[in-house]
Amino acid sequence: MHFCFWTTAEHAESLRILGRKGYAKMAARSTIASVKQAPKEHPALGIFRANRSSALIFSLPLVCVSMFLDVLRAQEAKPAAKNYFVKLVCESADKIVTVRFDGTLAKIVATADTRILQSDISGPHGIAFSPDKKTYFVSIGHGRPFGFGVKYAANDDREIGQLQLGMFPATADFSPDGNFVYIVNFNLHGDPVPSSVSVVDSNVLQEVARIPTCVMPHGSRVSRDGLHQYSACMMDDELVEIDAERMKVARTFRVTKSSEQGFNGLMPHESAANSSAMNHPATDHGADRAAMSMNVSASACMPAWAQPSVDGKRVWVACNKSNEIVEVDAEKWSLARRIPAGNGVYNLGVSPDGKYLVATNKRDASASIFDAASGAELARLKTKRKVVHGVVVSPDSRFAFVTVEGIGSEPGTVEVIDLLARKTVATVDVPEQAAGIDFWKEE
Repeated sequence: MHFCFWTTAEHAESLRILGRKGYAKMAARSTIASVKQAPKEHPALGIFRANRSSALIFSLPLVCVSMFLDVLRAQEAKPAAKNYFVKLVCESADKIVTVRFDGTLAKIVATADTRILQSDISGPHGIAFSPDKKTYFVSIGHGRPFGFGVKYAANDDREIGQLQLGMFPATADFSPDGNFVYIVNFNLHGDPVPSSVSVVDSNVLQEVARIPTCVMPHGSRVSRDGLHQYSACMMDDELVEIDAERMKVARTFRVTKSSEQGFNGLMPHESAANSSAMNHPATDHGADRAAMSMNVSASACMPAWAQPSVDGKRVWVACNKSNEIVEVDAEKWSLARRIPAGNGVYNLGVSPDGKYLVATNKRDASASIFDAASGAELARLKTKRKVVHGVVVSPDSRFAFVTVEGIGSEPGTVEVIDLLARKTVATVDVPEQAAGIDFWKEE
């Protein structure tokens, strides 16, 4: 093994290139040439080397190449030399939890209460950080009858203020300039009628618009350019695009299989005859149980999430019932493809470099990594517990942080996935029913 150490820096770089291309023969010739150019040694040493098997001479470069590539792989997979911080909400425990991941271990470093109702669980569901990471919003689902949006200071989880919103506020997202928060009113406990998206001025804590959309909107996400907000309505099989400047619905898209169609403005009700229906009662915000309890059509999607791509050219929709991800061409507003996904695909996250799409599979107790360009599923990783919920990807596109609710009195879980190694590298137990999650900072 120590023979590899006489390779010069120039040869090491050559081996790096040649090894990756698989040119072992060229590497051998290069190494033999360097030996021939070395100073002559004592004749006895030459005789000793001549008596050795010639195979040893030719095998040394291959060993060196193999060792060098092993070092490269180890360097690529080594733990991150920094700390990652995420915050999540635990719906059944009324808690905000801060988790630190140091590249090897995940650990709870802070908790805070979200209690709004003193006699009942308040049910925090979504969390969204402002672009400057100094504040964040939490959506509180339960109320009498309406829920709330609450603003907190990031460093100490101190409540700054709150305001009342619609029925069961759920997923939230900030505009890139930090001025507005888009929170979908999921309307879990109300009649199955069209609901809305609340637009909140984050500076003065005032609802500046409540935009009517469709039945049970979920998965609020704003495009990177800030021009559009997207959500998906579970009971209408509908993707909704809101014009952020006009604060009104711009386009809708029906995601029901074999009935895909785009519309300007709201989708006509008569066009939703084959969708998952507005006239069926919903029983639970867990989309899987809602799907099983309703007489929905076999082709229904029951979308639970809408995720625009980094470049804004595509929008991915998680079909919780049909176990697919529908990709919509945002420019043509047409179906691009349907991607097979895990059982009960629920939330989606995209890596900032645009390479990976990460999906949580609620009924399958797993998370999937997709190649965003090809739609190929690169890995499907089992989670520690059941009822997988949210996901967020670190700004360096290295790690995905997944929340798992657990069942009954079980604790929730945060699981850390290395997107390069395509494996789970850390888990930490958190309070019950871990739900929405967002990335805070790197240090």
